[in-house]
Amino acid sequence: MADGNIIKNFEALATTALRRDALMIAQAGLEGVDTARALEEMVHFEDGRLCIGGKICTVEVPERIFFIAVGKCAAASATTIERLLGERLTRGIVLDVSHSAMCKNLRLEKIECFMGTHPIPSQSNVDATHQILALLSDLTPRDAVIMLISGGGSTLLCQPPEGMTCNDEADLFKELTHRGASIQELNTVRKHLSLARGGNLARAAYPAQVIGLIFSDVPGNSMEFIASGPTVRDTTTIEDARVVLARYGIPHESLPLLETPKEDTYFDHVQNILVVDNMRGLHAMKRKAEELGYGARIVTDALCGEAHDVARRIAGELHAAEQKTALLYGGETVVTIEDASSADGGRNQELVIAALAQVREGEAIISFDSDGRDNSDYAGGIADKVTLSHVQEKHASIDEALASHASYTFFSKIGDAIVTGETGSNVSDLLVALKS
Repeated sequence: MADGNIIKNFEALATTALRRDALMIAQAGLEGVDTARALEEMVHFEDGRLCIGGKICTVEVPERIFFIAVGKCAAASATTIERLLGERLTRGIVLDVSHSAMCKNLRLEKIECFMGTHPIPSQSNVDATHQILALLSDLTPRDAVIMLISGGGSTLLCQPPEGMTCNDEADLFKELTHRGASIQELNTVRKHLSLARGGNLARAAYPAQVIGLIFSDVPGNSMEFIASGPTVRDTTTIEDARVVLARYGIPHESLPLLETPKEDTYFDHVQNILVVDNMRGLHAMKRKAEELGYGARIVTDALCGEAHDVARRIAGELHAAEQKTALLYGGETVVTIEDASSADGGRNQELVIAALAQVREGEAIISFDSDGRDNSDYAGGIADKVTLSHVQEKHASIDEALASHASYTFFSKIGDAIVTGETGSNVSDLLVALKS
């Protein structure tokens, strides 16, 4: 492998042939969902019209082209867009999450890069969103706007109505999350508490032509719930938001809920296209596995459930598989924590630790977050007999790590974590289970 591996500690981890194969398959998944690569494949011009793939073009040749990107794929898109659009690009804004160092390293001419906080909103999110709305406020039918929407955008697009602050929203969503609300439920409420979510960016850009490039991190790829659907006509209502709040026992009578735009006018010249989801990564992993001589199967793109339970299930499926098999999964598990005082790390690391108690000779399981941050600076980890030997050498305890949900501490002690840094991608988690 070249020194430019997305998995930065590839060579340090690839100490056996099985590990090397598993890591090559995992890296192929990350390459498959790479933001810049996807844009390079999709964005082009035909007869002066801006086109995305072979499906979507602007209605007319645009006089001006603007670019807006929001979410964990935003900063990674900026340089590529400036290069692809060249002099045709008028101006742009990208809004990414604050732990990304990408903005600092960009050399941009026409695109401004802003950093906001995630998963909790802050005033920096509000200020950057205001800049986006201001940019969209004076467009004409002869203008075109590319809007790249990716995971994390819900929190970033914080533009609360009068009578509410970003801190109020932060408290509300901490409570909803603590009480077990799903991402669809969270975003149903979010859409009715911001002037930039739930189709509101499409309304702000009216009457310009809008092409929404959707990078999905939501199982099922429902566009109106990806980053709370800022370019998509919302099917939920204020009443739906109230139902969610009531379901979790949260008082809502005084909340200044907003109705999202429903009028056809704002969406007549809006075209949304799903550009990247986890199936793109899974297919890339499948191709690499087959290239390496494995019989590969995509088991699911909607993996869910408690991480430790999912680990046992996947290990069982791997035990039952034939030799030279690669089982591939995408989705997001959960980790239910009662006492967070000692917890650290994320669901991928916890799944791998749980798999360690199940994995057999000639088997390896890698689970990792496509954005490179599994609630820490590790993307995930690898479970095999080599990892088990490190557990024994370092006198670590699998049971204690699972009981305390201290997966980051565990991997910091034994090694065997997957390290990528910020990938600039975000399509949920990916997992490869390999049998030699």
